[in-house]
Amino acid sequence: MERLDTLVVGAGVVGLAIARQLSMAGREVTIIEQEGAIGTGISSRNSEVIHAGLYNPNRWLKTTLCVRGRHLLYHYLEQRGLPHRRCGKLVVATDAQQLPQLLALFDQGQANGVTDLRLLNADQARELEPALRCHGALLSPSTGILDAHQLMLALLADAEAAGCDLALKQGMASARALETGFEVTLSDGYRIHCETLVLATGLNSISALRRITGIRQPRVQPAFAKGNYYRLTAASPFQRLIYPLPEPGGLGIHLTLDLDGHARFGPNVEWCQLPHSMRATPGLATPFCESIRRYWPDADAALLQPDYAGIRPKLCGPGEAAHDFAFWGPDQLGGANMVALGGIESPGLTSALAIAEHVQTLLTGS
Repeated sequence: MERLDTLVVGAGVVGLAIARQLSMAGREVTIIEQEGAIGTGISSRNSEVIHAGLYNPNRWLKTTLCVRGRHLLYHYLEQRGLPHRRCGKLVVATDAQQLPQLLALFDQGQANGVTDLRLLNADQARELEPALRCHGALLSPSTGILDAHQLMLALLADAEAAGCDLALKQGMASARALETGFEVTLSDGYRIHCETLVLATGLNSISALRRITGIRQPRVQPAFAKGNYYRLTAASPFQRLIYPLPEPGGLGIHLTLDLDGHARFGPNVEWCQLPHSMRATPGLATPFCESIRRYWPDADAALLQPDYAGIRPKLCGPGEAAHDFAFWGPDQLGGANMVALGGIESPGLTSALAIAEHVQTLLTGS
């Protein structure tokens, strides 16, 4: 039986960041990925936004890892010359009754360590974005956008330069905890032994965890929320990202930009029992437009076309309280030398480098 040091399951942005971190720390790392290329799951189906860290409680890992990850990510993108832009974001109150909520979000962001936020009145917001309609706005200058695929290629290159191996079209069928390490059965039936196991499998995080015997299984129920994106077929009316205030299950149908300046809107929230089609649901231009007109009155449904969809792996269902990122390490899994990740949705992309640090800490205990 082939023996490995550290096996990372999943080659999305988080798995690649973890593999890079552990490889550069001197571990012999192998990544396996069930698809034929890296980053084909949720890492390739998001808004590619670098988040500031506004939305969640300041003690949550979603917050601390986002704020830390944002600093690490901008530094890494600049150091490697990777495409990105600090375009900034406006979170808008679309009626006067939302102004207290906007102020509360400002206070939350300040408590989270986002120190560059500015509250704007309607006139100040329109000076920045003349096409905007709002009663007030929160400006987040440190929000930005990036090319997620270029980031993943750079993370993989770093990991491979540090000795990491990648095996594509190879998943984990099952695993068994031993007195030392794990016996892992791969999707082709081949068995290997690894000393350390890391699960970073995105949408399949909980199902992969359930396929491991000999560990203490956490009590958790996965949930999935599909989000559709529609592209604007005309020139973007905005230079910055435009977000409404958050709504249950997501951040509302907002306007994001790509690095070429093209605009898209989304995502909405479609709860589903299991991960299913990643194709954008047709026929949503009109309901999307109804939401968009709250902050862009000139929106025209005829100019919106289905673009793509993503699915968010959640640990809370419809009507349930929001849940933090989950990390199950040796203490939670009965001493097994592994870390499993769950519920890594937004801001997982922004947090990826900080998540990698956190996983290394869980494995080393320091």
